[in-house]
Amino acid sequence: MALFTTPSHRTFFSLLKDAGANVEQATAELDRLMRGWPDQPDLRGELKRLEDEGDRITRDILHQLYATSFTPIDREDLHALAAALDDVVDYAEESADVLGLYRIEAPMEQAVELTGVLRDAGRELALALSGLDDLAGIAGHLQAIDRLEDEGDRISRQALASLFEGGIDPMVVIRWKDIFERLEQAIDACEHVAHVLEGILLKQA
Repeated sequence: MALFTTPSHRTFFSLLKDAGANVEQATAELDRLMRGWPDQPDLRGELKRLEDEGDRITRDILHQLYATSFTPIDREDLHALAAALDDVVDYAEESADVLGLYRIEAPMEQAVELTGVLRDAGRELALALSGLDDLAGIAGHLQAIDRLEDEGDRISRQALASLFEGGIDPMVVIRWKDIFERLEQAIDACEHVAHVLEGILLKQA
């Protein structure tokens, strides 16, 4: 089921594809940073660059949204997609930033697991957004994102439980709790994109 009908429609989907690719790259870089922390701190700068690029793409989508009379999908859906995609990259960049600000010495196992989940969700999002010319083909990617969000919830619960066991320094607890919450918010934003796309599928059925 194709939604490309006019040049302006193709512009929307080109921008959404770019946003998905940016999400995929940002989540992959965060996973690399977390797995190698603190050996590759310069990756924080790359994530900041990707966050800036995400902001630019979001502005372009919104500009196109308000400059176009007819859109290929509902305006509120386009706005929700742009905002949620921007949120994924924002939370990924914030997670990277606080690793340095909090002077984290080494990553917790659950943090590495969570960035792996986020990386996989980012990849599925990019695949879904690159396939908007055939909506019927993206359902599998959306289902995968839902499964990954469930996995992220499970890991987050385990992570929080581990923080309050064994007499960990309260300041360490506060710092890691903040990081885990940002990672979970990034995964939730991926799921929100998937839910918007699922709604679009239903409307186009």
